[in-house]
Amino acid sequence: MRSFTSTVLCAALLAGCSRSRSDKELAIAVIPKGTTHEFWKSIHAGAIQAARELSTQGTPVRIVWKGPFREDDREQQVQVVEGFLSQGIRGIVLAPLDNRALVRPVEEAQRAGVSTVIIDSGLESDVPISFVADRLGEVLGGRGKALLLRYAEGSASTTDREAGFLEELRSRYPRVELVSTDQYAGPTRETAKQASENLLNRYGGVVQGIFTPNESSTIGMLLALQDIGKAGKVRFVGFDASSILIDAVRNHQLDGVVVQNPMRMGYLGVTAMVDHLRGKPVERRIDTGVMLVTPANLDSAATQQLIHPPIARYLTAP
Repeated sequence: MRSFTSTVLCAALLAGCSRSRSDKELAIAVIPKGTTHEFWKSIHAGAIQAARELSTQGTPVRIVWKGPFREDDREQQVQVVEGFLSQGIRGIVLAPLDNRALVRPVEEAQRAGVSTVIIDSGLESDVPISFVADRLGEVLGGRGKALLLRYAEGSASTTDREAGFLEELRSRYPRVELVSTDQYAGPTRETAKQASENLLNRYGGVVQGIFTPNESSTIGMLLALQDIGKAGKVRFVGFDASSILIDAVRNHQLDGVVVQNPMRMGYLGVTAMVDHLRGKPVERRIDTGVMLVTPANLDSAATQQLIHPPIARYLTAP
């Protein structure tokens, strides 16, 4: 069985030399896949939270936040990683945009003595992707026609989600026919909406269920469904917790969204790096948690805490 979880892959795997320096401040670069989605803003807030707490405890940490504007700009993310190697950065917390293109710069960082923690990696763990397939299969009544709109080629985390979803849906719900599984949303909600419109123009008359694997693909599909008056009529499961998607869950236009904990992801990425730099043992993999949010559990205390992280507290000056 394939699995999905939000995971931090820690510095023990991609460790440079933990060098002793006379300066006390630890400069940690946090490099997201992009900088526009709410998901990445939450990671930024978590990183700042960790830095403030560590500094209060006597380990001054400075976060340097920089990433590509668009989530398809592999070259810019590579340049960001390479640029930090000559800027006195002690460690890098990285959400790699591409599981192949970032290998070389991460290895260069390792040789330069700069350790890397990988976040949002899509590694296998103990939380099965089956709950996504189960949710769509359940609301379809175990039969019907469905489609998958993929995110982007080379994105390891979403590729794993897509593969796991297809595997589980085909295994558990053989009477659900997949009419399209090979189209990509692209890096923004605008490209996702265009791709969604193309799919709905072709399959809108027959499709009864849809799965999308990240924030931008889910928003793009939602907007396209709203434009043609089918939001809430086609069963739909997506990913991530931006306000437009939570509103859609409340209005029964989304049957569920898989919500990660990006603020915790950013927090643990930084604390794991600092522990490594201080010579402490670090777990190889850290599960940062995931929840399926539906209309039934939307107003629970646990859900509300997860979907309304205190981002503003950390992304404004203290």
